[in-house]
Amino acid sequence: MTKEDILRLRDTAEQTRVQFKERVTRDNKYDVSCEMVAQSNSRGGMIVVGIDDKTGRINPLSFVEVQETTNLLGSLASEGVVPQILLDIENVQMQGGIIVVATVKQGKNKPYRDSKGIVWVKQGADKRKVFDNAELIAMLMENGQMHPDSMPVNGTSIKDLDENTLRDYLLNRFRSDFERQQLSITELRHRSLEEIANVLSQTPEGILKNNGLVMEDGTLTVAALMLMGSYPQRWLPAFTVRCVSFIGNSIGGTEFRDKSGNDADGNAVHLYNYIISFLTRNLRRKQVEKDFNSQGELEVSTASLSEIVTNGILHRSYVIEAPLRVFIFDNRIEIHSPGLLPEGVSMESIKHGASVPRNKLLFNHGINLLPYTGAGSGITRALKFTPDIKFVNDETLNEFVVTVERRNVGETEAKNDRYSDREDRDKKDKEDRDNSLSSKYIENNKATKRDNDGAEETEDRARVVRTPYKQLPSVQKDIIQFCAIPRTAKEIMDHIGYYNNSKNMTTYVRTLLEMGYLEMTEPDKPKSKNQKYRKVRKD
Repeated sequence: MTKEDILRLRDTAEQTRVQFKERVTRDNKYDVSCEMVAQSNSRGGMIVVGIDDKTGRINPLSFVEVQETTNLLGSLASEGVVPQILLDIENVQMQGGIIVVATVKQGKNKPYRDSKGIVWVKQGADKRKVFDNAELIAMLMENGQMHPDSMPVNGTSIKDLDENTLRDYLLNRFRSDFERQQLSITELRHRSLEEIANVLSQTPEGILKNNGLVMEDGTLTVAALMLMGSYPQRWLPAFTVRCVSFIGNSIGGTEFRDKSGNDADGNAVHLYNYIISFLTRNLRRKQVEKDFNSQGELEVSTASLSEIVTNGILHRSYVIEAPLRVFIFDNRIEIHSPGLLPEGVSMESIKHGASVPRNKLLFNHGINLLPYTGAGSGITRALKFTPDIKFVNDETLNEFVVTVERRNVGETEAKNDRYSDREDRDKKDKEDRDNSLSSKYIENNKATKRDNDGAEETEDRARVVRTPYKQLPSVQKDIIQFCAIPRTAKEIMDHIGYYNNSKNMTTYVRTLLEMGYLEMTEPDKPKSKNQKYRKVRKD
């Protein structure tokens, strides 16, 4: 470090990683040791001795003071910080004396404490005490001493897993074993969990225990509950997804194209499907084939979106109680994942395939349910399909943000704005519905019946034929995915942003019942106040 470097530091004033001390003495040594603790628990930093922290005035040390200061700093690093740390001390010659610069590296054995047992972390240019257990867990997690997804969730058992998701997990996880025995995966989908496990000479619970997803006493881990739970948010209420499509480019905007009143819940598979559904219905499509009626491709590569979303779900912090947030603006898409990059991973290294899984169980077993390779190269693949992706490790908000730029916004901005309020959305969805229920999917037949007097009359009676899923209106696709967990009529209408009345129920839900995409939880009591609707499992 040179004299010019010191002057530049002085001119930028104190900040998160730079602290000034005019002198280190017996009177302020405890405060200095607390600063070392805070920097070790955060991202490291420097303590610059010889600059007044109030005025920025440079007051260099004499030779004797340098000797005393370096000895005292070394003593504080070994006795005032627990566990002890190593300092890199550099003396910089200035006019009139020497400035001592002590560099504190980010600790690898967090959490560090002071001599009184207090844990400190940096907060801006200052520091603060840590009392929250979640923060302490996060520090242990950074060092690899603890993985939150392997923690037990008290009060849970295998009965709290979604049977269909667990079946998919077993069939994918042991596909090679079944194929080796020449068993049909399609046929196995119709068997019970016990029958599938018997093929492997085990029980479903035994398989999950052997894979570390269930504790020895039968309690589920966070990973098992988030991957396959029927309703994980009963125990882990904060681990949801919030999706908003804004009009404009400000997160403070008050006009929305698409905004659900509630955060989306469910297991990792449900959350993934929900986010992808939200993105595909709100992003533009561009025509790439000569056929005008072809569906077109999304403006952002579907493969990139899939990788980014999967990474967000699997690598988010399950210590920080906050939702995964997905925002669409006119000029960009943002995915905010709680938690910073794990220790040992940099912004540059992730672009080249570096992977240090924060949640090892989720990472290792998610491959059996979510669309990714498990090789840690998701970001690399996303960049291959969509090079214009930016990453921000936001230490202030304690989150990792992925931003995808949107191009050619002006071409369809007016079109998008047509549907910015509820009435226009109703109009658009009615048009979609009318198209989907056109003559292509409705067969009118003449039905003959007799009235009480024996007179014969005819009427047109519409019979709904199952519409292919890809050709359903986007709002109905969204309902199907939302009902992966049983939902009430009110929950469904709140989710898509419409009033809960018989007309909207007929339009958006009953047609899906008739086409076999949804089913009632109480089919024998269609008007039951406890009635819910759920997605029909696809064999």
